[in-house]
Amino acid sequence: MLLAVAAIWGSAFSAQRVASAHVGTFTYNGLRFLLAAGILAFVLRGKLRAVTRAEWRGGLLIGIVLAGASALQQAGVAFTTAGKAGFITGLYVVLVPLFLALLWRQWPSRLVWAASLVATAGLFMLSVQGQWALQVGDALELGGAVLWALHVILIGQLVRRADPLRLSWVQCLVSGAANVILGAIVETNTVHALSSVWWAVFYGGAISVGLGYTLQAYSQRHAPATDAALILSLESVFAALFGWLLLRETLTLVQLAGCALMLGGMVLAQVSSISRQRETRPAVVGQCADKVTQGEGP
Repeated sequence: MLLAVAAIWGSAFSAQRVASAHVGTFTYNGLRFLLAAGILAFVLRGKLRAVTRAEWRGGLLIGIVLAGASALQQAGVAFTTAGKAGFITGLYVVLVPLFLALLWRQWPSRLVWAASLVATAGLFMLSVQGQWALQVGDALELGGAVLWALHVILIGQLVRRADPLRLSWVQCLVSGAANVILGAIVETNTVHALSSVWWAVFYGGAISVGLGYTLQAYSQRHAPATDAALILSLESVFAALFGWLLLRETLTLVQLAGCALMLGGMVLAQVSSISRQRETRPAVVGQCADKVTQGEGP
């Protein structure tokens, strides 16, 4: 499911680029998030009244974080190259285990750290082809990367105690409302400009946001945040793949090597996950056996 999310987000990159040339950052983000909220509301229908206080509070928190992350990412593209924007945004691959260690006292294994560093190196080679020069928009993208990392971690924490579909609806509603309000204050958009990119708004709202963030919430019920960040970082690989398929963009040998490194990082993360499962399974089986022996189990 996380791999599907990475593919969806990677394919949506061209739609975001087209929309950014016609409408403002806040307006575009607001419309696509509200569209996604409307679609999810239709799916939920009579179940919206079942949204709990915890889901409202959690959705409000991640909705605000999501609004900030998406706005910083979209705005930063105007002041830096798309390749550097993709690389800096993808730094949440290494920021997620770092934040988990510093803020949540959850120390990832050495194999997870290695996987994160390998994926980061691959992302650097894919996005900027090993070349680096600081620009103004880099600070915006770095701020967005920090918020994306926090979003991945918070989603992983909240979906354990909340319904993923309702949580996704609340975060889309909050993020959409925040962006639309800011867009109405600081941006000027015409009906003609919006009508020319309606397909980009629809794809970004229905597929990238509505389907993508809902699948993310469901899948992070079963995947650690570090594993999720590594798999989601393949968004850059899928963006390059769809650019090659649809726009006839070419990939250099350096970029292909970067794709290979990112895939290698994902494999390392999965190996680490399998190792953790093998280590915990005997303990769980032993606890179940003890309960059965004591007459507590079936």
